[in-house]
Amino acid sequence: MTIDLTTEAIAKLSPQELISTLQQVDPGAPALRDIDIDVIARGIDPKQLGRDEFADLLSALGRLADGGADLDLAKMDPQNFARIISRASKDQIESVTSRPGLRERVLDEVFRRMEVHFRSERAGATRAVVHFRLTHDSSGTPDSDDVYEVIIEDAACTINKGETRDSRATVTLGPVEFLKLATGNASAPVLFMTGKLKVKGDLGFAAGFMSLFNIPKA
Repeated sequence: MTIDLTTEAIAKLSPQELISTLQQVDPGAPALRDIDIDVIARGIDPKQLGRDEFADLLSALGRLADGGADLDLAKMDPQNFARIISRASKDQIESVTSRPGLRERVLDEVFRRMEVHFRSERAGATRAVVHFRLTHDSSGTPDSDDVYEVIIEDAACTINKGETRDSRATVTLGPVEFLKLATGNASAPVLFMTGKLKVKGDLGFAAGFMSLFNIPKA
């Protein structure tokens, strides 16, 4: 079977047909050689997908990227990435973050983008460490949290997985809220006031922390 994944062909597929095609195609297929991940992103509206279909789409792209296809999430335009997250429902993002391998892939990508979107001119001489603890709703135990460390020093931003230094502030929130926050689709003060975001340590610094980054808008 010949698979056509040109821009024109993708435009004619329903979201479900596109997901099915991506699930079936071989990573080395010629049809994938010239495909642009942003073409796929622009052709997908999470509001047209079921709860698990959005996760199915990201899983299919991850499988192809792991197999050598040029479809890594890192190559998706920031605005497109922010748009699909903004259009995804809470249930859809929970479906994504409930799949262990996919959860790690998406969270790693978001934190990688924080390094890219860091605004060094705003940091000045700031030296600080912030820990993000992303909870697992199913267990609710701190030992199960995903922990990412953001180090700001020498006008640069470095991301680590796990804790290597003492933090100035520790921010704890669910992965759904974090993804919305990191793509400009949620307000940190609102999340804090509603109890969905908790801060231990320097609350004042944590409140202005996201201003050190150029948050993409959908």
